[in-house]
Amino acid sequence: MILCSGEALIDMLPRQLADGEAVFAPHAGGAVFNTALALGRLGVDTGFFSGISTDLFGAQLVSTLTASKVATGMAVRSPRPTTLAFVEFVDGQAKYAFYDENTAGRMLGVEDLPKLPDNVEAMFFGGISLVAEPCGTAYEALMLREASVRVTMIDPNIRPSFISDEPAYRARLARMMAVADIVKLSDDDLHWLMGHGDTEELSRRILAAGAKLVLITEGAKGAHGFTSTASAFAPAKKVDVADTVGAGDTFNAGALVRLNTMGSLTKTGIASLSSTEIGEVLLLGIRAAAVTVSRPGANPPWLAELA
Repeated sequence: MILCSGEALIDMLPRQLADGEAVFAPHAGGAVFNTALALGRLGVDTGFFSGISTDLFGAQLVSTLTASKVATGMAVRSPRPTTLAFVEFVDGQAKYAFYDENTAGRMLGVEDLPKLPDNVEAMFFGGISLVAEPCGTAYEALMLREASVRVTMIDPNIRPSFISDEPAYRARLARMMAVADIVKLSDDDLHWLMGHGDTEELSRRILAAGAKLVLITEGAKGAHGFTSTASAFAPAKKVDVADTVGAGDTFNAGALVRLNTMGSLTKTGIASLSSTEIGEVLLLGIRAAAVTVSRPGANPPWLAELA
């Protein structure tokens, strides 16, 4: 099982009624939630750990996960409200306004961390759940606790406007990335974290700090992958873009699925990937993400759609 640990929220997406009135439609989402959804749809045994409300939106989140074959038994349910993220699109890019005070997801604490079953072989972390407290501390503690015995991947999916304590957030990411087997960043995230510089040079600094595989996505250009001994680039697939919500999250799932089907979703397997194998990991991530961006909202593909 791949266990995804992080936020589940409701994206309030802008829509227009037939009479022209502007409205917001509630869609289940969140970066880590979307990755879990995509993994389940792509046929991998997947679980989800988060704080989820018992309100109507929490019920929507659970039913959406269940419909995509994601196990929710480890989620911590509470009567606190669900996090809402109101979305607007500017030049095709999503911008967010978060409503997250005292929510079920944000108030998850270290005391809520589960004892993981033996079938959890890999774990995924990231998203805005690493910014807020107390949940950020809880997810970091879980990753640091498990990183020595399970494959771990992190995609911080950085939202600068949501960060209230930048030094603390940067320190947390540094600690988590140092123990991660896989670090995935968009090119914007890479430069926010590491400053200006060449993509490969900056990625190799992340490898030197502890990661075994670094994946960098560059939107319409494509994606890079680096280990200490190999590298690859894969161009993006040309599609008509509806919006970009969930694109990076779906890429993460595609990459993990390809590692799993190659039998390389192990610490030694990841570290010893050839350039050809890294290319295959990138290609499935890109193919899956291309389907997601071709339709509105975070709606990852099912395995049959990639055949």
